[in-house]
Amino acid sequence: MSHPARLGLALVAVFAAGCAAPGGTQAPTAQSVVVDSCGKQLTFTAAPQRVVTLDQNSTETLLALGLQDRMAGTANVKTKVAPRFAEAYAKIPVLSPKVLTSEPLRAANPDVVVASFKELFTPDRAGTRDELETLGVPTFVSAVNCPDGTTAPFDRLFRDYENFGKIFGITEKANQLAAEQRAAVAEVQAVKRDPVKVVWVYSVFKGVPYVAGRDGMPSQMSKIAGAVNVFDDLNQEWPEASWEEIARRDPDVVVIGDLSERGNPGDKASEKLAMMREHPAVSQLKAVRDNKVIELPGIEMDPSVRTVDALKALGAGLDKIAGRG
Repeated sequence: MSHPARLGLALVAVFAAGCAAPGGTQAPTAQSVVVDSCGKQLTFTAAPQRVVTLDQNSTETLLALGLQDRMAGTANVKTKVAPRFAEAYAKIPVLSPKVLTSEPLRAANPDVVVASFKELFTPDRAGTRDELETLGVPTFVSAVNCPDGTTAPFDRLFRDYENFGKIFGITEKANQLAAEQRAAVAEVQAVKRDPVKVVWVYSVFKGVPYVAGRDGMPSQMSKIAGAVNVFDDLNQEWPEASWEEIARRDPDVVVIGDLSERGNPGDKASEKLAMMREHPAVSQLKAVRDNKVIELPGIEMDPSVRTVDALKALGAGLDKIAGRG
């Protein structure tokens, strides 16, 4: 941000809110809440009242927790918000329909910034987490985006809910949401299915497909539903692949993300499927020839309160393909 006066005003506003000191690392008091978030320890001496979310996933998660009255702004909406959140979402300022940059973020005077992805905190985007901490603004990043090598993605998502409960003083609501979604996961997992190989195609950029690797939600959703993600050997969330490599791995089922409202070429599920049917190798896959395809909202493939909806739809789609649905 280029205006020193505005920087000073933002800093004063944050201190006045009383939610966190610079870096979020002041000595805790008996009333403080301390949580770990993606490599940083955040300390809150009061529940935040001005939250800015940097992406749709975190926006909808906070709305599910009933925090709309504390949201000072949102950004980066990839598709329509879920109907159940539409009324609450309409009352929240949209600071940017795309990726938020530092000037409008700081002008909103947040006392905490929440994101699903640490990649949104860069100098040319919202600013680095360290930069925001020098202004006394703690930054919360979803634990799903920070694999620890031992905890599964859904468990890390539920940890987010529980941490939000502590931070905002809504422990009962957050624990209830986590419990409901744990039950939904268990319900999908309880169905015994024949193992199948699946490929998740999230987006296509300049003709190149991006698929689900080992570190993201789709890998665990596959396991829960009794399937195997064919790109589990890649240690990334959404690695770049090639149509030829997809064909070589010969998945039994293709899962396609739909991001129609985002508006980029190849975002529609129908466009991705058309590319597959036109590709010399992919078009020969039995999964494509026999239309063993499951379409899911792309937004639900990333970690949010809606990811469990994608899991349930995946289970139902696999059951239908197997003749049980």
